[in-house]
Amino acid sequence: MKKIILLSGDPNSINSELIYKSWKKIPISLKKRIYLITNYNLIKKQLKALRYRVSLLKVKNINVNSSSQSLKVIDIKLKFKNPFKVSRRSASKFVLDSLNFAHNQALKNDVAGIINCAIDKKLLNKKKTGVTEYLASKCKIKNSSESMLIANDKFAVSPITTHLDIKDVAKNLSKNKIVLKIMTINKWFKKLIKRNPKIGILGLNPHNAELIKGSEEKNIIIPAIKMMKKKGLNIYGPLISDTLFINDYKKYDVIVGMYHDQVITPFKTLFKFNAINITLGLKYLRVSPDHGTATNLIKKNKGNPASLMKCFKFLS
Repeated sequence: MKKIILLSGDPNSINSELIYKSWKKIPISLKKRIYLITNYNLIKKQLKALRYRVSLLKVKNINVNSSSQSLKVIDIKLKFKNPFKVSRRSASKFVLDSLNFAHNQALKNDVAGIINCAIDKKLLNKKKTGVTEYLASKCKIKNSSESMLIANDKFAVSPITTHLDIKDVAKNLSKNKIVLKIMTINKWFKKLIKRNPKIGILGLNPHNAELIKGSEEKNIIIPAIKMMKKKGLNIYGPLISDTLFINDYKKYDVIVGMYHDQVITPFKTLFKFNAINITLGLKYLRVSPDHGTATNLIKKNKGNPASLMKCFKFLS
């Protein structure tokens, strides 16, 4: 069975709580496939502070097999005093080292995929870069063909631009970028879901700028849609954003928007924790829970492991 690489993510988070709660629920057959990339002393002290009991087994890499039901831990160096108040500098190095190690392991081995728990994007030390963009860069993807898909069993959304300020969205749109990203989504659905997806694509402006000459709809989005229709994609648009998510979204398998909050805000409003974040187009599958670090919930035992559980189910 293919192995699963799990990154503990940001040390200043509720990630250890969610890992514990998920670990207690998943079957033994799945536990044997999981390798947690973290700092051994960090996870040990965090679990102790939370009064959670989990048997840990330190291993060197994901090629170490064990019949033990212990959580296998690959140790990444980290300097800290308080396990939930790690300095930004140390946390940043730890997160980057963890991502780099996971990336290299995924390239060298037959893995089901990488799961990374929540990470504060500031730790990646590059403006407007999230894990999606970071791993795309590591995979040497230079044409922006990777896609962020927020999905559950019923529906999915994807933004063309990801972690950009609104003022930068329009100038980062192009016909080619839209086509490449949607082709990646379409290919993934056909290969893994065994379905030709029905894809709706939103415009950028209120009321699609009434489709006036010079608008992004006229100059970029509509030409992209026409090109994809010629390629045989089951695609519709440009659709209007302000009413689509009342009910009409149910007509589609995927809704593609032009920027992050245009599609992810209504998706989370509708589905809460019932979703995972999937990066498509990399040299391996990468998924993550669809939520943040929730620092306000540390040590309160209120974290919801539903999204992380869905990540395990997706790769199982």
